[in-house]
Amino acid sequence: MLRRYCFHRRPLHVSRTAVHWKPRDEYKLTRPELLDRISRLLVLQRNDYPVFVVWNELVRVYREFNFSPTVFDMILKVFAEQGMIKYALHVFDNMGKCGRVPSLRSCNSLLSNLVRNGESDTALLVYEQVVRLGIVPDVYTCSIMVRAYCKEGRVSRAAEFVKEMERSGFEVNVVSYNSLIDGYAGLGDVEGVKSVLRVMAERGIKRNVVSCTLLMKAYCRQGKMEEAEEVLHGIKEEEPVVVDECVYGVLVDGYCKAGRMDDASRIQDEMLRIGLKMNTIICNSLINGYCKLGQVREAEGVLKHMRSWNLKPDSYSYNTLMDGYCRKGQTSEALKVFDEMPQGGIHHTVVTYNTLLKGLCQANAFDDALHLWNLMLKRGLAPDEVSYCSLLDGFFKKEDLDSAINLWKVILTKGFTKSRFVFNTMINGLCKMGRLVEAEEIFSKMKELGYLPDEITYRTLSDQYCKVGNVEEAFRFKTLMEAQAIFPSIEMYNSLISGVFMSRDISKVMHLLTEMQTRGLSPNTVTYGALISGWCNEGMLDKAFSLYFEMIDKGFDTNLIICSKFISTLYRLGKIDEASILLQKIIDYDSIPFQKGDITHSEIQKFADSLDESAKSFYLPNNVIYNIAIFGICKSGKVGDARKFLSALLLNGFSPDNFTYCTLIHATAAAGNVNEAFSLRDEMLTRNLVPNITTYNALINGLCKSGNLDRAQSLFHKLCKKGLAPNAVTYNILIDGYCRIGNTFEAFKFKDKMILEGIVPSIITYSALINGLYKQGDMKESVKLLSQMIKAGVQQNLVNYVVQFS
Repeated sequence: MLRRYCFHRRPLHVSRTAVHWKPRDEYKLTRPELLDRISRLLVLQRNDYPVFVVWNELVRVYREFNFSPTVFDMILKVFAEQGMIKYALHVFDNMGKCGRVPSLRSCNSLLSNLVRNGESDTALLVYEQVVRLGIVPDVYTCSIMVRAYCKEGRVSRAAEFVKEMERSGFEVNVVSYNSLIDGYAGLGDVEGVKSVLRVMAERGIKRNVVSCTLLMKAYCRQGKMEEAEEVLHGIKEEEPVVVDECVYGVLVDGYCKAGRMDDASRIQDEMLRIGLKMNTIICNSLINGYCKLGQVREAEGVLKHMRSWNLKPDSYSYNTLMDGYCRKGQTSEALKVFDEMPQGGIHHTVVTYNTLLKGLCQANAFDDALHLWNLMLKRGLAPDEVSYCSLLDGFFKKEDLDSAINLWKVILTKGFTKSRFVFNTMINGLCKMGRLVEAEEIFSKMKELGYLPDEITYRTLSDQYCKVGNVEEAFRFKTLMEAQAIFPSIEMYNSLISGVFMSRDISKVMHLLTEMQTRGLSPNTVTYGALISGWCNEGMLDKAFSLYFEMIDKGFDTNLIICSKFISTLYRLGKIDEASILLQKIIDYDSIPFQKGDITHSEIQKFADSLDESAKSFYLPNNVIYNIAIFGICKSGKVGDARKFLSALLLNGFSPDNFTYCTLIHATAAAGNVNEAFSLRDEMLTRNLVPNITTYNALINGLCKSGNLDRAQSLFHKLCKKGLAPNAVTYNILIDGYCRIGNTFEAFKFKDKMILEGIVPSIITYSALINGLYKQGDMKESVKLLSQMIKAGVQQNLVNYVVQFS
């Protein structure tokens, strides 16, 4: 019967004996012969014959000739071992129809392969069915299920499962305990690991090298490298335990991930000294460690040295090195590594293309990224969700909204909408472009398709609303998230703190800090940075310095952002001497003539003293510090001094960048010297620096301040030709400019256009319009707009704004 079915479809290249199978002779076959016949059945699937049809035909033959049902069990085992999980599950589900219960051996094979293939959730369901069928598990089943629970992140349930097995009379072996230890180690739960080791000792089960290695792994996950190394020394003293490359590899990898490459090299040397050999995994750890620190040449040295150790680099080795070069912006070197891979016998995978694609997009090499994308398609590699998200992110970075939307449509048709990662990438890109209306549409579409947003989704939207000053909307998303039983992370609180400072709703700062404490979240460096920045903007340096010293007392290190905020604030408040002295603490100014002065404020002196040691750890290029100085001098209103300072810097080899020119253009335009600001823009172009939307916003602002609204609007309409999209700041500048000259009609036209472009009006937009209407004496329209503002949820410090304008 099988023969007739097979040749009905397509002849197979197998012997004639393979198709002349007498079912009743099955019992005469040896086990290898029977397995050979079952394996031949798999040929049907490999030649495009539907396995389910083959199964149905086999069942029909079985019912007609009544041969031994053992063959079904063997088919189940073969499918499982061959990784053909879908078909193995089909056989498992349908064996009952033939009156056959799967053997424990076949069930263990299926369960093991499900866990190995990352389908632990399915393995848990299959195990429940195994128990319902009355199949008694053994120690192997126990080990498999412990691994399944741990891979699902349910380590406490795995521990309870072990206890249940022990209560049922099973003698759990070291393999099962090691699986449980591995679960705790993956979480970095050292105490959990130690508790299992204690139970093992109580049961008389000796720990082996795997047990000890996993304890080291747990310490490494916590960053407790000294403790991990102590475990290694302890292992070497234990007689039965033999230390191998795997043990040393865990410690080398731990030091690499901690950025302690000198210690990683020391452990490597110790390993080689006692006669052990390097392997590819250890080499990859070293390559990854060096790349993470930006020491890509050292990483390449490890790759080249692998040949002297008779090791062949794998795709991970090359991909990691490529990623290291991409992180440093050296995409040409990454492309060289890409070209070397086939010469070393390594095929380019989707991960290879994804690594390079992401690097090219980050380096703004969008043409090269598109060329690589087309090359990947041409070579028959199917892009995955990471590929699509990398390209999508690149389009948003390029501010190419049309291409991003077209790619999003492709993503939808390809069926990648089941991934939160894809939705989050799209929402994040739209938010960065200020397209909050479209971002919320994607958010709604996500929920409509039945995929619940995660903390990143909510935080992205909340963060963007904070940035545009609409804190009410930011808190609305926080409330929606909490209703979904997702609690805000420290990152969301940091964003909200910045948002309430920006909207001048300072009363909410203490409420947020109290809520953080209640939820067990402690402030980190970013939290302190947000608070310090907020109080600096308010001109309340005493509070800012108090928080700074609290941060230092808690063991946090200062950073460039915090230092630059203090310095720029001092410049803005006219404390030029103090700001300049603080700058000298960070960088050597001997080559630049700078005015010397004294610090009169005790807190500033204390701050300066604290920089004597911590500033040495910044290792910053001079450009960053010089830009801070130029920014600070401009903030103090001394634009002429800033220009002189720049001239002195240029004589010493300083290369101005976009930030340098944007700072000077903004200050010059704000001071009313619009023509000089445009001259700076032209000078910028001669240096092959492309002005961004922030630069043009500064120019438009200068034109509006000088009353030249026609020229400002003309420049606005030229933005699209320059490849730039106006943002909320652009519209708010023009709206405010027209309101100041009493032309509210034109101002409202820009508000309508702003909404049409998907940019949500903020409190700044509404307050400018309300002020313009109030000055015209149009109280009716002013109140009407006020109601519209409240309905839109933009209510922060409403009274203050109205009072200020009146």
